[in-house]
Amino acid sequence: MTEHQSDAVRISGDDAILPFQLDRLNVRGRVARLDATIDTILAQHNYPPAVSALVAEAALLTALIGQTIKLRNRFSIQVRGKGGAVTMLATDYFAPKAEGEPAMMRAYAAYDADKLGDGEGVALLGEGLMGVTIDQGTGQPYQGVTPLTGTSLAECAEVYFAQSEQIATRFALASAQSQEPGQPVNWRAGGVVIQHLPDASPLMDRGPDTSGDGGTDLMTGDDVAALTGEGDDWRTAALKLETVEELELIGPFISPEQLLLRLFHEDAPRVYPAQTVGFGCTCGAEKLEGVLSSYDRAALSDMVEDGKITADCQFCGAQYVFSLEQLTGGDTSPTP
Repeated sequence: MTEHQSDAVRISGDDAILPFQLDRLNVRGRVARLDATIDTILAQHNYPPAVSALVAEAALLTALIGQTIKLRNRFSIQVRGKGGAVTMLATDYFAPKAEGEPAMMRAYAAYDADKLGDGEGVALLGEGLMGVTIDQGTGQPYQGVTPLTGTSLAECAEVYFAQSEQIATRFALASAQSQEPGQPVNWRAGGVVIQHLPDASPLMDRGPDTSGDGGTDLMTGDDVAALTGEGDDWRTAALKLETVEELELIGPFISPEQLLLRLFHEDAPRVYPAQTVGFGCTCGAEKLEGVLSSYDRAALSDMVEDGKITADCQFCGAQYVFSLEQLTGGDTSPTP
């Protein structure tokens, strides 16, 4: 747990994603800070610290990637593990409905407490796959899959971009429980992503990629940058990012702009308007009622306990209660 000094001056930049460009290196990126957002997400559940850190890492990746998608509606990451303590990670980034509004984020994890040990990162998941979905609200969503590899979800995401999108990508992420003098303990998370991008990202130009074959000859960001003939610029940016410290990433006393100057002051960093984010869930009684009403009466009858059907949202913990008659349109005929 980090503890801030009482004489430090708090700087803005929390719960926001700041896009930037390094003009001298042909590199673009984002800085993300999640303060109340990640604390609210984790407060919905009483996760063990290692699981909380994994959820925070997934949420940071979702924020850093989701903010870039053009004409977007929802960006999601879903990780399925096998053999480890964590069996599922799911995160969503919902784009603002209007300019100037915050984006919404949510995340949750399913885990087996009996299997938790001293492991961390992707070791908690065992074997498995990480999938991404870009849903623009029209047509078939874009989907991509990559095997779990390395020691972190960030490494998995880097492999995904190298393999599926041919984009050199590097992440630096951190999360921790933080306490300011006189304030309660809360979770904070921060991260930076840099990418050596072509003029147009292929993310929105490719068809669904659902191979996830787990091949052993996986390309890295360095491999992709070398193919463009600009490997030196990419290595310069990546080496500078490696010098970042955990407290610089997490904040809140170093602003995202100050962080960029510390890391890349020689490379002409240029920033763009930041996107604010906050916790938000799209669940609702009407939506859930529509889903449950699609089940036949026999299946719904099996769900009845104490004369009612209850459903919990895994993201926000909201509980919804329905009667069998409500879901069957008042049909009171006997169950076949």
